[in-house]
Amino acid sequence: MSEPPKFEVIDRRKMKAEEEKEMGQAPAPPPPAPPVPSEPAPGPRLVVNEPRKDEAVEEPVAPVEEQELADAMPPLPTAQESQDQKAAYDASAQRLEDLIRAQNPALGPQPPMGFEHLVQQFYVTAMLQMGAGTQEGQQPRIDIMGARATIDMMGILAEKTRGNLGEAEDRMLQSVLFEARMAFLELTRMMTVQKAPPPPPK
Repeated sequence: MSEPPKFEVIDRRKMKAEEEKEMGQAPAPPPPAPPVPSEPAPGPRLVVNEPRKDEAVEEPVAPVEEQELADAMPPLPTAQESQDQKAAYDASAQRLEDLIRAQNPALGPQPPMGFEHLVQQFYVTAMLQMGAGTQEGQQPRIDIMGARATIDMMGILAEKTRGNLGEAEDRMLQSVLFEARMAFLELTRMMTVQKAPPPPPK
């Protein structure tokens, strides 16, 4: 009977390490494991809209002029101080009115001031600055820059009171502002169309 064949188990790792050692090479590190892609979790996700790098984030900043004006203003009076001052002002105004009516008995009581008086004052001032009311034969005195400032103030009044006026008050203010601006346009057109005076002789 023949003997069964003998099997010899050879460790290939030892052989490879010995070969690399002989060749002066270090054993190659194992290859890195491929990254496992992360799958999004099921269900709703929160999406945050972040501004792009090229977009500047605008922050509300108070106008510099308003801040400087607020810093330069004195502190507000208290409610009691305002009330006392208003009472003293009303008493002084009443004494003045009584004095005037004593000297002029035919003069009736003065009507209370209202919003229409403020608008009328602005309008009359602007028209006078543009030469209205000049007597016949006299040279009109025109303050065109003063008229522009008065009309601009009327525009500010219209802007700041938008939504706080009654229908009649708003209509009156808009009409007066329109008329004042039209008069300003006509006057400035006349001033620019006029021929320039000839240069003085040499």
